[in-house]
Amino acid sequence: MTTRLPRVAAAIGGSLLALTLLASCAPADDEGGSPAPAASGANACAKETLPVLTSGKLTIGTDKPAYEPWFKDDDPANGQGFESAVAYAVAEKLGFAKTEVEWAVVPFNSVIQPGPKKFDFDINQVSITDERKNAVDFSSGYYDVTQAVIANNDSKIANAKSIADLKGAKLGAAVGTTSYKVITDTIKPSAQPAVFDNNDIAKASLQNGQIDGLLVDLPTAFYMTAAELEDAKIVGQFANSGGTTEQFGLVLEKGSKLTSCVSQAVDALKADGTLKKIEDQWLSADAGAPVLS
Repeated sequence: MTTRLPRVAAAIGGSLLALTLLASCAPADDEGGSPAPAASGANACAKETLPVLTSGKLTIGTDKPAYEPWFKDDDPANGQGFESAVAYAVAEKLGFAKTEVEWAVVPFNSVIQPGPKKFDFDINQVSITDERKNAVDFSSGYYDVTQAVIANNDSKIANAKSIADLKGAKLGAAVGTTSYKVITDTIKPSAQPAVFDNNDIAKASLQNGQIDGLLVDLPTAFYMTAAELEDAKIVGQFANSGGTTEQFGLVLEKGSKLTSCVSQAVDALKADGTLKKIEDQWLSADAGAPVLS
């Protein structure tokens, strides 16, 4: 709900002040999110005015296990890994010190369901989609992502060069992810795809030969094949469909009064180069992952 600007006795001074305040608190241009209307007033996004769950604290949700390279050592609170670093950078922009951030364990699939949330925002590689925006709010996108398929070196799809080469394969992905959607909507394999509760179970299935290929986002694919899976490789990545860039966004409760301010924080981090620096530090380049078409 938009609040009213305070009355000012002098008409001319009041008009000038109102124009200044509206300019300084205009909502960010959010390409991917569904922001609630920004509150008017000089302190609309000041820490003390933010409607957080716990006064003086910012509660951030993510799943457990918290996978690398997005987090490190399964500890979101250590500030290491791409998403942990992004979360703390957003918190700082909102005025919260690291000691004022609290983490909540929230399973991925429950994050994108409608209803009240036990976090102020969630960060967990959640891609912004129109369908999900019916149930939750998103901030501006903080990372552009593509999906990739990995396979054991002796898999029948290890040397696949095209999407057509994958159609006869048994493929799998984590439940509720855009990786799974790429299987069903882009690859459309002849075999029913496997769905897993998390990537640990999915990796075990790949190693055991229960599936021919596993779909994950590209940075996760690089990490898995470099550090977690022996004798596995990235077969290739998939171009975003329809020329639309897939983006990860911070997730907020539908209609959250925090959405606009969180989006402004993300936009500021993008504009000043902070997001790029964090990406360069924690995420692998996409060399060595040919695009499958």
